[in-house]
Amino acid sequence: MMLLLSGCAGGNYRPVRDAPVRIGPPYAVRGTTYVPAAAPGYDMLGYASWYGNESGNRTANGERFRPGWITAAHTTLPLPTYVEVTALDTGRRIVVRINDRGPFLRKGRIIDLSRGAAERLGIKDRGEAAVRVRRVEPSEKDRERLRAGKPAGALEPLSRSDLEALRTRFATGGWAGAGEEGARVPISGGDRGGGG
Repeated sequence: MMLLLSGCAGGNYRPVRDAPVRIGPPYAVRGTTYVPAAAPGYDMLGYASWYGNESGNRTANGERFRPGWITAAHTTLPLPTYVEVTALDTGRRIVVRINDRGPFLRKGRIIDLSRGAAERLGIKDRGEAAVRVRRVEPSEKDRERLRAGKPAGALEPLSRSDLEALRTRFATGGWAGAGEEGARVPISGGDRGGGG
């Protein structure tokens, strides 16, 4: 029994690397079924929240959770996956490495950022913020930096016109109780990513 409990708390972590990429089978949490998918064109609007008190726990990818690193949790994207997250209030953009599953607390949240990612994006003090999450393929240099716990190279903020276009889509997307999907609005090509 003690051995079983210590396995849940951590230890024997998977090394931080990008291979193999794992999609995984469908799974259910609190009565909702999530279907992981490759989703190469994933590009969504919704809410980001953050988490950070789970330091040392094992992520869904098997890696050790480090709250200061620029990582995130997503319900359906492959593990690991890289995404660009844009704060819709400021246009600030960062590249984040997804290595965990979540968020599961409330409809409309499409990504849970680590504390480090939330700080870098400038949303930590708010707890939740409107964002765009878009799957990207960063340079190997940026991948190496993120795998080592460092931020990827800085991205220019979104242009004023692009940011206004995203805010308009967000505002007209039916965010308050918009049916079963809650607050998820696909940006381009529809939702190729299953649940979220």
